[in-house]
Amino acid sequence: MAKAQDFTATLKDMMGAFPVDTKAFEGSFKNQAELGEKFSSLALDAAEKSAAISTKWTSETLAKLGDMSKAKAEPADYAKAITDFASAQAEVASENLAAFAEVAKKVQLETVELMMAAGKSASEEASTAVKKATEDMTAAAKKATAPAK
Repeated sequence: MAKAQDFTATLKDMMGAFPVDTKAFEGSFKNQAELGEKFSSLALDAAEKSAAISTKWTSETLAKLGDMSKAKAEPADYAKAITDFASAQAEVASENLAAFAEVAKKVQLETVELMMAAGKSASEEASTAVKKATEDMTAAAKKATAPAK
């Protein structure tokens, strides 16, 4: 019966001839985790600010509804209360929508800044990694093709 050949030593020699720098992978993973942390922080900050705007808007609306729902002495006072409420709501809506727009604009600007910084960093890392890999492969190829002494 034929015995199966053990390729363990052969594969080990082959992998040793073409070394892989795991530090590049570790650095890339670390940078990706840091970028994810920055994006998460940005999103959570925007969500917090948006929630604060919504809460304030809701509180103001409920307070005005309380004023509007009070009993009035004259029927014309009900029409005035509704008109005042509608006018106040239009003003508050405008202010709050502007506040939401400011939050969105800030998030957009910070996101673009993060993406630009990440792109620059990734480009520099890729360039360094390719240069090192080329040097390592050239050295390994020279070593593999050098005549045995």
